[in-house]
Amino acid sequence: MPRVSRSFMTFSHASLLLSSLLVTMGLPSATAGDWPQILGPARNGEAQGERLLESWPAAGPQRLWSITLGQGFAGPVVAGKRVVVFHRVGDQEQLQCCDRDTGKALWQTRFPARYAGGVNPDTGPRCTPLIHRQRVYAFGAAGVMHCVTLAAGKPIWSRDLYGDYRGDEGYFGAGSTPIVAGDKLLVNLGGRSDAGLVALALDSGKTVWRVTDERASYSSPASVVLDGKPHVVFVTRFNTICVAAATGKTTFQFPFGRRGPTVNAATPLIFDGQLFVSAAYGVGARLSRIADGAATEIWSNDTSMSSQYSTCVHHRQFLYGTHGREDFNNGELRCIEARSGRVRWSVPGFGVANVMLSGDRLLTLNTRGQLTLAVADASRFRKIAQANVARGTTRSLPALSNGLFLLRANSGTESELRALVVGKR
Repeated sequence: MPRVSRSFMTFSHASLLLSSLLVTMGLPSATAGDWPQILGPARNGEAQGERLLESWPAAGPQRLWSITLGQGFAGPVVAGKRVVVFHRVGDQEQLQCCDRDTGKALWQTRFPARYAGGVNPDTGPRCTPLIHRQRVYAFGAAGVMHCVTLAAGKPIWSRDLYGDYRGDEGYFGAGSTPIVAGDKLLVNLGGRSDAGLVALALDSGKTVWRVTDERASYSSPASVVLDGKPHVVFVTRFNTICVAAATGKTTFQFPFGRRGPTVNAATPLIFDGQLFVSAAYGVGARLSRIADGAATEIWSNDTSMSSQYSTCVHHRQFLYGTHGREDFNNGELRCIEARSGRVRWSVPGFGVANVMLSGDRLLTLNTRGQLTLAVADASRFRKIAQANVARGTTRSLPALSNGLFLLRANSGTESELRALVVGKR
């Protein structure tokens, strides 16, 4: 029986030419250099407009600044020169904004926090904030959603979604980062009374629709267009489900997950008219072709790319990511053929790592604070540079903006946000 670690937490340019004309959409407004949501502008781990350095100083990339934060595993987001991070100090969850180039505090907004902790004793927020049209949306560990202004952190609305719909905090509290699709904020809530998936009005937080009895996961949803209409793909506790953003009507669904102490946490990846989902705990990975309102399996197995929580990146028909589990200490960096799942190369002992793509370069940060720059080369692993850049646990998703690599390192009841120079500025 798979087990859940007590230290575990949470979380290409596609051509999309199939008959249903799939294109990613519903993304937060972003310009080059922005990282406005989990996994970047398109929720696929790919940076836009970055020019990475090809060599680092002997001691590793220059640290431009760092700030001390509280608990939580929510990664940073960036819009323009504003960096926003979500954390907890004492009995308050705090949205904090600082200057991208200096780390200087710009504003801080506090909210009451009541999450008491689960399998992991950390009581901070897990969900990465979301920046969209000069507003910040943040989903707290106890299932309370907040909306504030980006300019000053002024509260616009808050909504106790777990209280309204009897949501379940699960193993680690709320951990599925919401997504904007059209004029709605969609959440894998896992609430009762047909509130598994919920859509909120962006301007007010009022419920627009709620559907299904799907239980919540730690996987964050992704957007896609099917037949010219916006849809969102969720990996829930036991299923992968695609719904129309306007109505919540299910377009396709297939089982994905296992009962018992298991977790679905990687974000679904959509590319070239295909959908890739992955999980550890004996669940495995599956690639499907999306067409005509259906997701047809191409391949599935538990040997190619079974990821505990990190999400792969796609580059030229290959997937790069982590196979294995942090709590089993068996994480491997891998490259696999997207079309077949065939493993092209693997680096045993690499550890579980979050991976991002910039051009044909990979930036990976494993949970031990080791940062690696490599070539996205399907023939072999080609390391360019590597350095230990933080102590503690670096599990939170990082961000890349204007040549700065923003990472969060956790130790005890505190964490630190660091800005490292990895690109031309």
